[in-house]
Amino acid sequence: MMSRAPRIHSLKWRLVRRLLALQAAVLSLLVVAVIAALYGSGHLLNFESEDVTLDALKGAVLRDAGGDLTISPTPAMARLRMTVPDLWFIVRDRQGRQRVEGSPPSRFARIGSALDEIGNARMGWNLRDPPRPTALMRWIESPAGEIQVLTGPGGEAPLSWLVQGVLVVFASFVLPALFIMALATFIATPLVVGRAFAGLDAVAAEAERIDIERQGTRLPTALTPVEVTPLVNAVNRALQRLDDGHSRRRRFLADAAHELRTPIAILQTRLETLPDTDQRGRLLEDNARLAVMAEQLLDLQRLEGGRGVFVSLDLVAIGQQVAIDLAPLAIAAGYELAFETEAECVCAIGDAAGLERALANLVQNAIQHGGRRGTITIAVGKGRTVDIMDEGPGIAFAERERIFEPFTRLAHRDRGAGLGLHLVREITLLHGGEIAVLDRVGGACFRLTLPEPTGRMEPGTQA
Repeated sequence: MMSRAPRIHSLKWRLVRRLLALQAAVLSLLVVAVIAALYGSGHLLNFESEDVTLDALKGAVLRDAGGDLTISPTPAMARLRMTVPDLWFIVRDRQGRQRVEGSPPSRFARIGSALDEIGNARMGWNLRDPPRPTALMRWIESPAGEIQVLTGPGGEAPLSWLVQGVLVVFASFVLPALFIMALATFIATPLVVGRAFAGLDAVAAEAERIDIERQGTRLPTALTPVEVTPLVNAVNRALQRLDDGHSRRRRFLADAAHELRTPIAILQTRLETLPDTDQRGRLLEDNARLAVMAEQLLDLQRLEGGRGVFVSLDLVAIGQQVAIDLAPLAIAAGYELAFETEAECVCAIGDAAGLERALANLVQNAIQHGGRRGTITIAVGKGRTVDIMDEGPGIAFAERERIFEPFTRLAHRDRGAGLGLHLVREITLLHGGEIAVLDRVGGACFRLTLPEPTGRMEPGTQA
């Protein structure tokens, strides 16, 4: 069963969605509360009871054969007459024909013709005690044509009218307001969030520069939002713990390497006093590997200490010195050691001690893995290259990058700590050069290449 990839959440758009939902909820609750309050107080959205009478008459006023107005007993009229005992209304047309039902108050009985030019009127309403009778006049369309209706208070308005009124308010006010608020939120929120988290860009840039070689790096907190500061502080505390652990490791490796040098030297002296046998030679070779490992640990500490003194140097002289130093070890292991050069002097810029250690590690790697036969060749080229070649089993193409990682050993090579080639790469990178494994029939070939020196310098001159 395939696992789903984790979803990536955007704080900005999550905030936009939640703000929109909150705005819509608050605005809707506010409108509902206002409508309920106004409806309960009777000052607004309180549908007039006369409207019930007008609504029933719209479909009930007809004309008889002589053209006079009649009231049809529709279901709406039947309900109205049943629910309003004191129902009254006056219905008239433009020609003055009218129909009266109930007992209209005397003050309203004769004013119909005076309101022909008025479309809608409220009469008799005031706040005096006792209140006067009220009436509503309105011209409406009916099956009998346009008619004027004058009526008093009628039945209670149905709930559906209130629902329709609320929907109208929502459609005319809430939705446009919500749209404007949503538009403002979509525009403003990314700007606000982007400005609030602008300091995180500086934090991210500083985090990109964190490296094991740059101890003491911490993320800045001056520009970070208060909500993110605890996270940045936690990361800084974690970096401090990593720095402390790294320092302890460096001190341990340096102390261990220094402590190993003395017993290794004593062991070397005692082995050299033994009779010259094959067993003595094997022991001397094993002791030499121990000495190399101790030096490699020290080399790691030297590299972590920073760049040495770079001077103009001669690669031919360095290659010859390495050949002289390691010739006894190579011969004792069953190899011949050859030195070749394309020029008498090949100038480069670098740390002589560091380059000697790099070439020595390459030669020791060839001694250790070259199959104990054939010739190990150190070849210096005019293009500031040094090739270390052996006649061993070679290195598979897929493994040529991995062998330079620290503490990496190939499956068929069970000797060494896996530090030699890593140190070679680190020293080469420190010089701005390259180390590569070249294709070679019948063996391995490591090529160390240094950059071209700027300007003309004599060997030994400090860069």
